Amino acid sequence: MADALTLAIPSKGRLQEQVRDYFADAGIALKQAAGARGYRARLSGLPSIDVILLSASEIATALAEGDVHMGVTGEDLIRETAAEAQIVPVMPLGFGFANVVVAVPQAWIDVSTMADLDDVCAAFYHRHRRRLRVATKYVRLTRGFFARAGISDYRIVESLGATEGAPAAGTADAIVDITTTGATLAANGLKMLEDGTILESQAQLAASRAIIWKKDARAAVENLLSRLAARERAKACHVLRVHLEAKAAAAIPALEKSLGISVLSRSAAKGGGEFSLLCPRGNLMSAVARLREAGCDGAVTAEDVEYVFVNGNPIYAALSAQLKR
Repeated sequence: MADALTLAIPSKGRLQEQVRDYFADAGIALKQAAGARGYRARLSGLPSIDVILLSASEIATALAEGDVHMGVTGEDLIRETAAEAQIVPVMPLGFGFANVVVAVPQAWIDVSTMADLDDVCAAFYHRHRRRLRVATKYVRLTRGFFARAGISDYRIVESLGATEGAPAAGTADAIVDITTTGATLAANGLKMLEDGTILESQAQLAASRAIIWKKDARAAVENLLSRLAARERAKACHVLRVHLEAKAAAAIPALEKSLGISVLSRSAAKGGGEFSLLCPRGNLMSAVARLREAGCDGAVTAEDVEYVFVNGNPIYAALSAQLKR
């Protein structure tokens, strides 16, 4: 479709399942073309979005090179692939959590911090006449993190396979890798450094700065973000229904400030009446108590809703300002 928004999502695996579930939760079905082997898909109710299926690493590259407008992939791959000048993180999606970490052999009992590793690097060169080898797929992230830690006496060995096995195989002395629990590292005789977490990653919806964003693509992403934000807003809040007399209603501005409550609707412009209030889930009991203190003696009902659409689209507004026209 000419000028359509192109959205890349993972072509297989757990991350694709999580993306599919995330969109389904927002009422958007992902329909893959030509059966399970197709590399094109559609989003129900969003005909102006073309979905293409790529590997997670290919998505990061496609965003950086301007081959797609948007993509869903791990933040680790986005950060490794491109600088912020090329890719705009739009919103974290709350799944695909993992950390990029520095890990060393458990036998290095005196090494627990990056400062300790710096000492090892210096001693390593003096003893072995070569630099300490760090195996990783995350070359860019590793160089930046080590530079910030003041470590320079090392060399990177780019890993093409199972990075955690490199020290045992004798091809590296330490590693930088991604992990969720650390169990695989421990099974390979490795330990994470206390201050060696380079990045706490999760799945991100991201946009490309390298592609031209025409009017139709902008309209499509505004619609998509409106739906996703409305669902996220609904999951984070309860809607309170309550009748307030004028005295109790006067307490609402204080609740807005202290508890993050906002007024969705009211039956009268001033004074008391029927109110619909948006209340963060964690503040529900505090909100009810404060309403009682203010003089509310009627029923307060808390409801879960599917979507909460509000005037304006702050996520899109922030994104739009950074895109090529």
